[in-house]
Amino acid sequence: MEILFQIKDKTGRLIQLSEERWKHIIQEHPDITNIEEIKNVLIQPLKITESKYDPENVRYYYQYKKDTGKYLFIAVKYLNGKGFIITAYHMRNIQ
Repeated sequence: MEILFQIKDKTGRLIQLSEERWKHIIQEHPDITNIEEIKNVLIQPLKITESKYDPENVRYYYQYKKDTGKYLFIAVKYLNGKGFIITAYHMRNIQ
């Protein structure tokens, strides 16, 4: 599994994006094209929330995008203290 990037989020946790997950994101959500935007949301999120389905291990990161009028949403799963991006897409409201 090739890792496209590893970055520390706003809280100091290490998060990575695999090539497999990036392919999923750009195939399922073709409006997402800029990997730098993904990094920026992790470093400077407007809000971080817990998943209601897996509050122990999954966090949601949001950043408002003026050009789209939507939030860029990133789901991150934490395993053994390390974060893995699951998906990313635009959404109208914070969950």
